[in-house]
Amino acid sequence: MESHLSQIIYLVIAWLIYFIVHSILASTPVKMLLSQHLAKYSASYRLLYNFVAIILLFPILVMMRHYSGDSLWQWVAPASWLANGLALLALTGFIWSLRYYDSREFLGFTQLSRKDVSADHHEALTLSPLHRFVRHPWYFFALVIIWTRDMDAAFLTSAIMMTLYFIIGSRLEEKKLIRYYGETYQIYRERVPALFPSPWAYLTDSDAENLEKKAREDNAIK
Repeated sequence: MESHLSQIIYLVIAWLIYFIVHSILASTPVKMLLSQHLAKYSASYRLLYNFVAIILLFPILVMMRHYSGDSLWQWVAPASWLANGLALLALTGFIWSLRYYDSREFLGFTQLSRKDVSADHHEALTLSPLHRFVRHPWYFFALVIIWTRDMDAAFLTSAIMMTLYFIIGSRLEEKKLIRYYGETYQIYRERVPALFPSPWAYLTDSDAENLEKKAREDNAIK
């Protein structure tokens, strides 16, 4: 029988494989390679990418359930009320934020319908109300939900792995955003924290509008 430590190591390896595959498939070189050699499939790439990302999660979820082990800690009232309240607020914030995203574009249906084969397509810089306070609001909401749950060994391991990936992944993502938006995104980066809001670092409405305007002007010059 496998030791509990071995199970946790297998879970860590599974997460690492998932993150590596996820990052490679999201990279610009892979997209460019596809557009050059399999151009007729490029328009469906985003849709396929999201499908693969979901499918590859299932084995990990099965492992988490199988390797759960004993409970490490559980929230009890009144702490559980606070934990669940924060999770509910984060979920509400995530749902509310969807109004500021093009969900069809995010899922890949827009690219498929317009037969977009560009390997490096990106939208205009848009700073939603949440982006005025944190550069990656979805990652922030996910972290709140993750760390307000009851923990067993498998879930704690997964929480740590996901947190590390959000930190590393956000930095990799921002390298592309800096290439897309240049100085404008650099300014935004200096003004707004990445994952956790701060009462001392945010953009006003006019600040956000000015940065969006600058991004449009810079893009017109290109």
